[in-house]
Amino acid sequence: EVMPGYKQTEVGVIPEDWEVVRLGGYSEITKLAGFEYSIHFNSYKDGGDIVVIRGTNITHNSLDLSDVRTIPKSTSDKLPRSKLKVGDLVFAYVGTIGPVFLIDKDNSYHLGPNTARITCKENLSPRFLFCYFLSDLIRKEITERISTGAQPSLSMTKIRDFRILKPTKAEQEAIAEALSDADALIEALEQLIAKKRHLKQGAMQELLTGKKRLPGFSGDWSPRPFRDVVQLRMDRVDPRRAGTQGFCIELEHIEQGTGCLAGHSSTGENSSLKSRFQEGDVLFGKLRAYLRKFWLANRAGVCSTEIWVLVATGSILTPEFLFQLVKTDRFIEAASTAYGTHMPRSDWKVIKDHYVELPSTTEQTAIAAVLSEIDNEITALKTKLTKTRHLKQAMMQELLTGRIRLVSPGTQPNTLARNG
Repeated sequence: EVMPGYKQTEVGVIPEDWEVVRLGGYSEITKLAGFEYSIHFNSYKDGGDIVVIRGTNITHNSLDLSDVRTIPKSTSDKLPRSKLKVGDLVFAYVGTIGPVFLIDKDNSYHLGPNTARITCKENLSPRFLFCYFLSDLIRKEITERISTGAQPSLSMTKIRDFRILKPTKAEQEAIAEALSDADALIEALEQLIAKKRHLKQGAMQELLTGKKRLPGFSGDWSPRPFRDVVQLRMDRVDPRRAGTQGFCIELEHIEQGTGCLAGHSSTGENSSLKSRFQEGDVLFGKLRAYLRKFWLANRAGVCSTEIWVLVATGSILTPEFLFQLVKTDRFIEAASTAYGTHMPRSDWKVIKDHYVELPSTTEQTAIAAVLSEIDNEITALKTKLTKTRHLKQAMMQELLTGRIRLVSPGTQPNTLARNG
C-alpha cells in the first residue's frame, strides 16, 4: 500500500515530489584522456606541487596521502581538463570500486588513473550526491553494472546510467546538512578518543616509572627481572582429544593496542594445540609484538600458542599492574627483539631478563585503578562512537529514500516530517 504523498517507482516507493533520474543527466562524468595518462605518468615525481588522486588514495571516503603521486605545476597547467575544482566528486571505478571523495577546498588536485570526476549540474547538490554515494543505494547500482575481468571496473557509460533519487534542491541541501552534522559529531568523538589515548600514554609514562606518585605513596621502587615476578603458563590442551573448548581466543580476536577483545570462537575437531589460561592471566601476542595485542583475562579458556599466557606472582606483582606493564613502549620494544624474519616472534630468553620497577602491591593496585579508569572512559567513548556511526547510517538510509522528510512539499528547509 502506497501512503498519501508517495508514489511507486522502478526503485520502490518514494515521495511524490521526488524523481528517479540517471546520474548522467544531472552531472558531467569524465576520466583521463589517453594523452593525459601519458603526461601524468611521464611527469610523476617525488616532491611535486600537485597531487594526482588515484583510486588507491581514497580510503574511508577521505584522502590517504601516504603514497601519492605528484606532478609539477608546469605539467598541471597543460592539463586543464583534469584539474579538480571545489564541488567535484572523485570516484574510484577500477579495482576496489566505490570509494568516493568530495573536493571541498581548492588544494590544486588533479584527476588520476582509475578515477572518474563527477561534476554536478546546477540542480544537483554535490554534498547531497556525496552522501548518496556513501549509502547502500549506490552499491546496488554498482553491483548491477560491474564488469569482471582482470579486475572489476565500470565504464563511464555505466556510471552515467546510475539511477539516483532526486529530491528538490532545498531538500538535497537539508539532507546534506543533517548528515554533515552527524559527521561533525563523529569527528568530535574521534578527536576526543585520540586525546584520551594521548593522555593515557602520558599517564602510563609517569605512573609506571615512578616519575609521578599518587597521593599517599612514597618510598623506593624495587627493580626486578621479569623471570622473578612473572611465569609462563605452559598448560596445553589438544582439542582433538579433549573435545570442544567453548571459549577460544586467537590473535585476530584481540584488538590492536586497546587491550580489548573483538570476539572469540570455539575449537573444532581439526583445531591445533591450544594453551590454557585462567581468570587474572595476561595474554600477550608474541607473533609480531609490535601489533600490541594483549588482554587481561576475565574468565578461563584456551588460546593460540602464538599467545603467551603470563601469570603474575601475586605477592610481588598484581595481574592488573602486569597488564599495564605489557602495554608500555619499553616492554613492546623488548618483546620485539624477536627471532624469525618473516614471522617474528618474541623471545622469552630476552623477556625473562627484562627488568621492571615495582612499587608495593598496594601502590600497584592504585596505579592500575587510575589507568583502568581511563581505559573505561575510552571504551565508553568508542561504544558511543560506534552507536553514532550506526545511527548515521540508519539516518542516511531514511533520509535518502524519503522515509524521513526534512522539507515538507512546498516549504523551506528545517521543517521535519516523519513518514512511513
